[in-house]
Amino acid sequence: MDLRDITLLCFGDFPIPIVSATPGSAIPWNESVKILCWGTPESYLYQLEIWGNSTFEVVEKQLGFQKEAEFLIEHMNPNTAGRYQCRYRKRDRWSECSKALELVVTGFYSKPSLSADQSVEVLRGETVSLQCTSAHVPFDRFSLTKEGGATVSQSQSGGHQGSFVLGPVNQSFSGNYRCYGWYRGSPYVWSAPSDALGLVVTDTTTQDYTTGNLIRMCVAGLVLVALLAILVENWHSHRAPNKEDWPDFPELSWSKQKCQT
Repeated sequence: MDLRDITLLCFGDFPIPIVSATPGSAIPWNESVKILCWGTPESYLYQLEIWGNSTFEVVEKQLGFQKEAEFLIEHMNPNTAGRYQCRYRKRDRWSECSKALELVVTGFYSKPSLSADQSVEVLRGETVSLQCTSAHVPFDRFSLTKEGGATVSQSQSGGHQGSFVLGPVNQSFSGNYRCYGWYRGSPYVWSAPSDALGLVVTDTTTQDYTTGNLIRMCVAGLVLVALLAILVENWHSHRAPNKEDWPDFPELSWSKQKCQT
């Protein structure tokens, strides 16, 4: 079916379905992935489609009144990787097509390595440059992903290395990153993922505030110690007066007396 047919089949009167993948959109070779299509409780038919150049192929249909449908791809490979969409049928019409879900299969080539030009601890507002390097296999493209499955950036510099510049960074940039290599002729077939690189973004305002608090606490502690020392010294001076300061008392003499009856 071509693009003109899709235009006739998809209508905008119903809520647009939402499509997602679990555990993510980058799936290792031969492992499974679940595709969820969210519609409305009145939907009685769901359809999952995979796109080619300008045509699509129906992967699976699910019949039954339900607000979501689950489709399972048991073995991910280059044939099942690609661009997916879903839609549902309500009453006598189809909904609009969902936004595209791009599923890639990983592990087809050996893994590259990911490194940072500078420290992986960066201040908020700065930029950080990451390098994805393939020692043996030259690639057309490199992709950088953040833990959670989202593709952060793509590099079109072919060869053995791709560069990614992130920033100005904020707290949301903190996390684990991995990179992949692939070819533009097979955009859904990627290499194995690189080892994770952890990025930590620190806030200068928070650092200054914490440092100021530590200084104030130290000063307060020193003042408290000084006051305690003064109190202890004052207590001792009143507790043990000098001998020459004692008052003079008359000496008492004792004599033996007999008891008289």
